This record gives sequence, C-alpha cells and structure tokens, in this order.
Amino acid sequence: MEAVAAERGFAPDLSELEVSRAGSMAAWLSELRREAFARFEELGFPTAKDEGWRQTGIQPITNTPWVLAKPVSRTVPLPAIDGARAVFINGRFAKNLSRLPEGIRVESMRTALDAEPEAFRAHLARIAAFEQNAFTALNTAFFQDGAVVRIASGAVVPAPIALVFVSAPNGAPAVSHPRILILAAERSQASIVETYAGDSRYFTNAVTEIALSDGAVLEHYKVQRESEAASHVQTIAVRQARATQFTSHNIAFGAAIARTDLHVTLDAEGAECTLNGLFVGDGTQRLDNHTVIDHAKPHCVSRELYKGIMDGASRGVFHGKIIVRPDAQKTDAMQTNKNLLLSRQALVNSTPALEIFADDVKCKHGSTTGQLDAAALFYLRSRGIGQADARALLTYAFAADVAGRIRIPSIRAAVEEELGLRLGGAAGSREAVS
Repeated sequence: MEAVAAERGFAPDLSELEVSRAGSMAAWLSELRREAFARFEELGFPTAKDEGWRQTGIQPITNTPWVLAKPVSRTVPLPAIDGARAVFINGRFAKNLSRLPEGIRVESMRTALDAEPEAFRAHLARIAAFEQNAFTALNTAFFQDGAVVRIASGAVVPAPIALVFVSAPNGAPAVSHPRILILAAERSQASIVETYAGDSRYFTNAVTEIALSDGAVLEHYKVQRESEAASHVQTIAVRQARATQFTSHNIAFGAAIARTDLHVTLDAEGAECTLNGLFVGDGTQRLDNHTVIDHAKPHCVSRELYKGIMDGASRGVFHGKIIVRPDAQKTDAMQTNKNLLLSRQALVNSTPALEIFADDVKCKHGSTTGQLDAAALFYLRSRGIGQADARALLTYAFAADVAGRIRIPSIRAAVEEELGLRLGGAAGSREAVS
C-alpha cells in the first residue's frame, strides 16, 4: 500500500502509521481510511499536466524522503496567542500547552473518535471529499490527531478560539496530517482562528471541515506563517445550511510552497458567505489559492476579495470559481482579485471564473494585476517622502483593505506588524499610515 508514496518521494516510514488500528478504531473509520489510501494510490500526486496544478510545481514535496512527524519532548516556541487555545505539535494535541475554553467543546480528534465514533460519521470526509484530491485523500488515510470543535445550539462565544499547529521536526524532514472538524449548531455564533507555524524543513498537509446548521454564524481565520523552508497544503471545505453566515479570512505569509483549496457550498436558501484573502510573497516563494463558491440553492449571497503582493522572484496563484446551479435562482455573487507586483521577476497567475446555469442571477467578477501607481508614487515623493518609504506606504495601503476587515484586534495587529516588517520603510510604523 506504500507503492505510490515511495515512488513519489515519500519514505516507506509512512507505512508505520497503520491505516487501521485493530481494536481501537470504528469499522466505518477503518474502511474510510482504506478507501482514501486506495484512492490516493489511484490518483498519485498532481503534476503540471493536471489543470489545477499547472501553475504550481510540487517537486520539493514529491522529491523529498519525508518521514512521519514524531512527538517531541523539547520545549517548542509558540506564536503569541491570547485567550483560549488548543495547541498541536506535529499534528498531535498538546494538552499541557493548551488552555481550553469554557462553554464550548474543543477536544483532540483522536480522543473524540475513540469516545464517540458514531457522532462524527455523518461529517468526517463527507464535507471535504477525497475522490479528486490526492492530498485530501492522503490526510484522510493518515491523520493521527487534530481538533474537534462543537458549538452548541444557540451558543454565542464572544472570545475567539485559537487552534495552533506547530511543526517541530527532529532529524529527517517530517510530514504531519492535522485534521480539523468544526460543527456549528443552530443559531450559534463563534470565531475560530487556525494558526500554522514551525521551524526548519517540514510538510504540513491539513484538512478542515466545517458544517453550519440553520442560522449559525461563523468567522474563520487561517493565518499561515510557516517556516521559509516548509511546504504547506490545506483543504478547507464548508457546508452551509439555511440562513447561515460564514466569513473566511485567509492570510498567507510563510512557506516555500503553500496552497489552500477553499470550497464553500451554500446548500440552503438564505445562506451568505464572505471570503477575504491576502497572500504576500518574496524570494522564491510559491503561494497558491484556489477557491470555489458553489451556489447550490436559491436566494444566496457571496462576496469574495483576494489580494496578492509579490516581490523578488516569487509566484502567486489565484484561481477563483463561482458556480451557480440550475436551481440557484436569485443568486447574488461578486468576486474580486487584485495583485501588486513589486519586482520585474515576480508573477501572479489570476483566473477568476463564473459557471452559471441559472437565468435570474446577479454575478460579476474582476481581476487586476499591476505595479505601484506612478502618479501616487510621484505625489508622495514631491511631499518629501523618500523612494523606499513611498513604495512601502503605497504597498501597505494596498494590503490594508483586507487587513482592516479582520475583526479580532490581536490578529489584525499581528498581520499589520508582519506587513510592516516585510515592507520596511515608513510602513514599518502603523502611525505612519494612520
């Protein structure tokens, strides 16, 4: 069963994690893992011949002899997180580093599946399908742990819940497969923050599944600040019921190669979703964002804004698709992608797309890619602002539109600080643009 993994660069050590652990796994979960691994072997890793991966080469992933990440005993530095948090080191729950919130159930995926396997049968791998995604199939087959977040009916959780995933390899380059399941019950409200960070060279292959029941409101943040030598791939799949509101903030700064596949299905009338994204690359980074908003039912609304800033010889990808099904009349959808290139070597491939199969809809999309406005730059220079500071201020202002939509003050401050550090000049001071 390790043939493809070995052939494509994954060390046979991956087989140390059994697809089925006899005596400790529900039969349906064991079978699910076997089906996912069989599908992974059929698919193989994507190549440039696959349309969805044509712009992003993954040779650093497939050509590396990864081993499964092991637990670490040494102290691991954590990102600065206020309030409640669930911490995962190399994909495993670290209880001693966590401060679990009150009034909401946040627990280890492994513990939850051992205690209540049938409670998750209708959701696990049912929202994020693995049939056409090799990385999702690989995660489904091999995940060891992760987070389960259950928000009770009618619950309003005022403080954000942080899920912190830190990779701390010891020895050979390691791979981990975190799995996250978020279940928001009827009329609940909450904010979830996923943070990814680490040290040295490693590969994070994560999957997040989110189910919103009638009337639920969820704000989801992903802050990707992986090591500059790391590889990061994540699938985020969302299923919305009637009158739900889902907001996504997808922020990408780190990793040598990073890709996020975000698929939102508006599966009942009155559902609304908002997708905000910001990716900032430098050097030889490859930052890839693929989004799909699937309007499956009528009277739904979606708004999407993604911005990219690329410097050095970095490459960015935005592929956004809005699908309007035949029954999804009265759909209102808008998609915008704007990209800023700070060097002649930087490049962004932007492909917004609409697939409309209904006739009573309001849909539009747009994409722009360019350099800093010469007139605005000249204006700042004429007011005595230096070249570097003027460029930094204009670049910061370009990103601030997305950063300003972040409603959690600590997350917004961290994003603004990272922008200031990367841009330098006057943008390094928040007061300079206030």
